[in-house]
Amino acid sequence: MSRKKPAKTPRTGTPKAKATEPATKAAPADVAPVGPRPVRLTVAAALAAVEGLVLVGFGVYVLIMGLAGDPESPQQAETLGVTVLALALLPLLAARGLWLRRRWSRGPAMITQLMALPVAWTLVQNGGGLIIIGLLTAIAAVTVLGMLINPTATEALGIGPRDA
Repeated sequence: MSRKKPAKTPRTGTPKAKATEPATKAAPADVAPVGPRPVRLTVAAALAAVEGLVLVGFGVYVLIMGLAGDPESPQQAETLGVTVLALALLPLLAARGLWLRRRWSRGPAMITQLMALPVAWTLVQNGGGLIIIGLLTAIAAVTVLGMLINPTATEALGIGPRDA
């Protein structure tokens, strides 16, 4: 003597109704949230852009010195210059994404800052004039990280609490 449960019916619409929706509708990740950009997000984007531009400058300098200067190993200098230029793309793209309030940009921006912290530590450990550069790098990285984990910035990027 078993009792059968009635079959569940869908509460909203039918699968046919979903198929008739326009295919040109933008995905939620592509649409920037409305409203003004928070200052924290603007500062994070600006600092990430400055970091990217500094990397571009260093990469160009190393390339020029590798080609025109008298390095110990021109091939290593040129390789380093090209590598630094390639690495400069990550903070520049992340800065652009943060500026445009794209939710994907938070991950690359945070990864860039986490990679900058060991670089800053190494610069500080080498002493001399590199201490100031290392401290500035660390301050910028910690500032951007702090700005990006702030709830105001996450909401502005369209990132909400995870569903359970």
